[in-house]
Amino acid sequence: MKKRRDNRKEQVQNKVIGKILDLFRQQQGAFFNAKQLSRKLNYRGKQNIQRLEQTLCDMELEGLLVQIEPGTFRLAAKSGQVFVGVVDFVNPRFAFIVTEESDQDIKVSIDDLNNALNGDVVRVATFSHKHGPRPEGEVIEIISRSKTEFVGRIEINKNFAFVIPDNKKMHSDIFIPKEKVGKAMNGDKVIVKVTKWPDKKDKNPVGELVQVLGEAGNHFVEMHAILFEFELPLKFSNSVEKFANNISDEITKEEISKRKDFRKVTTFTIDPVDAKDFDDALSLKKLENGNWEIGVHIADVTHYVKEDTILEKEAYDRATSVYLVDRVVPMLPERLSNGLCSLRPNEDKLTFSAVFEMDENAHIKKEWFGRTIIHSDRRFAYEDAQERIETKEGDFAEEINVLNDLALKLRSQRFKNGSIAFETVEVKFRLAEDGTPLEVVPKVRKEAHKMIEDFMLLANKKVAEFIFNKKENNIPKTFVYRVHDNPDMDKLNAFNNFAAKFGYQVDLGNIAQSLNKISADLEDKPEGNVLQNLAVRAMSKAVYTTDPRAHFGLAFPHYSHFTSPIRRYPDMMVHRLLQHYLDGGKSVDENEYEVMCKHSSDREKLAAEAERASIKYKQVEFMKSMIGEEFEGLVSGLTDFGIFVEIISTKCEGMVKLASLTDDYYDYDPDNYRIVGKKNKKILSFGDKVTVKVVRADMINRTIDFDMIEF
Repeated sequence: MKKRRDNRKEQVQNKVIGKILDLFRQQQGAFFNAKQLSRKLNYRGKQNIQRLEQTLCDMELEGLLVQIEPGTFRLAAKSGQVFVGVVDFVNPRFAFIVTEESDQDIKVSIDDLNNALNGDVVRVATFSHKHGPRPEGEVIEIISRSKTEFVGRIEINKNFAFVIPDNKKMHSDIFIPKEKVGKAMNGDKVIVKVTKWPDKKDKNPVGELVQVLGEAGNHFVEMHAILFEFELPLKFSNSVEKFANNISDEITKEEISKRKDFRKVTTFTIDPVDAKDFDDALSLKKLENGNWEIGVHIADVTHYVKEDTILEKEAYDRATSVYLVDRVVPMLPERLSNGLCSLRPNEDKLTFSAVFEMDENAHIKKEWFGRTIIHSDRRFAYEDAQERIETKEGDFAEEINVLNDLALKLRSQRFKNGSIAFETVEVKFRLAEDGTPLEVVPKVRKEAHKMIEDFMLLANKKVAEFIFNKKENNIPKTFVYRVHDNPDMDKLNAFNNFAAKFGYQVDLGNIAQSLNKISADLEDKPEGNVLQNLAVRAMSKAVYTTDPRAHFGLAFPHYSHFTSPIRRYPDMMVHRLLQHYLDGGKSVDENEYEVMCKHSSDREKLAAEAERASIKYKQVEFMKSMIGEEFEGLVSGLTDFGIFVEIISTKCEGMVKLASLTDDYYDYDPDNYRIVGKKNKKILSFGDKVTVKVVRADMINRTIDFDMIEF
């Protein structure tokens, strides 16, 4: 009760501060004392004036106001307008404040952040004297901190210690008094809690150790550090596990009677060889009219995960499964992800299905959506299915080849309609039991992978179109869409200018077609992956939303995520909404679902960052075992201080420092993306093939240094 009262007091105080700041902002250059403010704010009475006097003094201590004479104050900021927003830390020199109140993000230099950190909610005042293309300002108040605990490496000195955070967006080391170091050893990975934020720009935050994870560089310590850095859980709580374990696995006759029965139709799953959760299956049946009935069957997760349960809350909070190099951080407990919901072979399973009648040309004649029951006849790994595509032999070879033929036609039509075909290369690791990387190899996508993808894309697209067309009062019903906006033209122009240096050109009047042509031209070329990665970065990011916008990359007018509810919460939302509307339900609250979409998009972004961090760490660790060895690589980036090189065989990226090139002095030519020797006139450009030697692999900073051997 006391905590709630304190929270209410804090909220009231924040409102008062906000009103005072607004008043100063509205009357530029004005100065007021407490009595004047009390009249303007209608806070009459001696007691209110005394409270205002204290508030004004507190605001001065926080740097919001300046006391120009005893009891009289003015706004501290060089202020134009005041906004509330969230800090997005770009680099150690500046950040952007993202605010819904302003059309543009507000740029703030490190000196004007007043110790605000990435993710903090702040009040920012713009500079009235700045007239550039982007507004600039300074943080005048930190409303709330996004986090107070950080993971990092501790450096212990005689009388104190510092923790250097792993988080690249935390640019201040954290001071630890000697008496707060505890049992930590120099160089350990630790979790530290900030107990005091600095009131001056040149001071460090002060903290105390919460937990010692262990020696930096140890595989399990580093993976746990990544989990903590990205706010990912180590395990499920006992109460969640207990709830999941108590769910009945019985499929009753009553439940079967509510569903379409596919148990006698040929059905199988195709997944990675090491997969344990199978959330999609395909069925195939030849119809009397000569057409094919294709069933895309998806695990019916929402049959088991009911709304307003502890399990539902956990799934929503996590929002997605996260795939680090050595583990999966699942959205659902193993009892569901690998058991109840997983479409394992030779077991009856409850599913939610999209069923299509297709002719030989993959034209859809009929479609049906609803709950089903299946019995998978076979569990295929991608390699098994690929073998049947290539040899036309083996069990279910005929069915797989029919599906592949239809998938090829679906794919052809999709590209004809403007879908973009860029494919970037991902890597996978083979690890020893202690986590040591023994091998890193690029993942290979063959026809079997693309076949499954084509049918999943079809199901996702058709579910979205089906709901969009079920209008209420001529307005589309609220639904969860996966949207991908048109490219940012500034980014696309930058990529176009870059690609033109290497003979490639994006037709801005027909972006998709010209990008596909570039992709085809780059196939099997060593620079292909580097350029395709740059093209992908020029694209917008796909997000979840209730706004039924198009998906640019796929060239679909409407698109959703229906096919992976074991590992994605938005798919669970889609399943629930689809059934709700199939049952004749009214449109749901759009605002409520938009909040859930935003949460899912944010968690997805966090998961991707964690996955990249674990991959980068393992790449550095792998290359540490290769010090002294030479590799062929491609120039993947150029700066005025070094050359980034991506090794062709492993996709590991490192840097050749310009200072290490001793045969000449090399100048960086940013306009032409190259370096040029001052005397010998040798040129090294983006995409050039080079030979490098590994000279250093820094596990702490996750960087690799090369020496140039030949270019």
